[in-house]
Amino acid sequence: LELVRVTENAAFAASRWIGSGNAKGAHTAAHQAMYDTLCNAGINGQIAIAEEQRVPEQAILCGNNIIGDPTTDELDVDIAADPIDGTALLVKGRPGAISVLGIAPLGSMWTPLPAKYMDKIVVDRQAAAALVPECMDAPPAWTLALIARVKMKEVHDLTVVVLARARHEELIEEIRATGARILLLEEGDVAGALVTATVGSGVDLLMGVGGASQGVLTACAVKSLGGAMLARLAPQSKNEHDEILAAGLDTKKIYTHDDLVQSDQIFFSATGITDSAILSGVQSRGGYLDLHSLLVRSETGTRRYIHAERSLAI
Repeated sequence: LELVRVTENAAFAASRWIGSGNAKGAHTAAHQAMYDTLCNAGINGQIAIAEEQRVPEQAILCGNNIIGDPTTDELDVDIAADPIDGTALLVKGRPGAISVLGIAPLGSMWTPLPAKYMDKIVVDRQAAAALVPECMDAPPAWTLALIARVKMKEVHDLTVVVLARARHEELIEEIRATGARILLLEEGDVAGALVTATVGSGVDLLMGVGGASQGVLTACAVKSLGGAMLARLAPQSKNEHDEILAAGLDTKKIYTHDDLVQSDQIFFSATGITDSAILSGVQSRGGYLDLHSLLVRSETGTRRYIHAERSLAI
């Protein structure tokens, strides 16, 4: 449960900036809260996935930074951290912002740097066996028909999460042509995947290009929930493409969730900041805070929804 405290504290710190319009202030507060709580959580590990490319000034949660005893050579875990998934939503006071953290054994998390973008498809455990690598190159209609068949639905009864980006115009039109419903998200890469991987959420697939670092966090969530994921690096500029090739990464390789996190010993924690489809946001009432979190352990498949009441006087 120490992991839940980490995302709870980051969510609480971020909640002070809801509707503020101040993304930098929100990031600074949430990053510091997550870092401080991690350092007191009894964990010896390294940051494998963070947001240094998007928030370079937040050096305390950068890749390869050590969490825990700085004098020890015996690190235990890789840490994937995103204190605020959905910053633009948070500072505009909109639903969908969450704080997330993934932990797995040391060396098990794939690092996508210097890649910034990744194409992804995510499904829940009911459709996991049907998500084959061919889906990454097939027309969306083919993939949707495959998933619909496995879930015993009509294609027009499927709901697909897509980030509302100009790069997705063609994808959106192709999905609409099948009759499937689309849930367009302004932001919230990990949150969208989390909803998709949760059985009974009403969402069947996530498709499209999002953050590469968020892709590894997504893999933590998807594996923990028993879902499936396919991914491929999707550089959005010539500079990014050249950097990826220089780093020896393959832009044609199709990755699975097992490639992105090579372990079944994963813990994933998420806490709502503003209200979302599966987690209520931080609420203050009469000197107390209400915080709502999800903690998942992949090894056992255990999923815990935690409602914490915390006194503001402490």
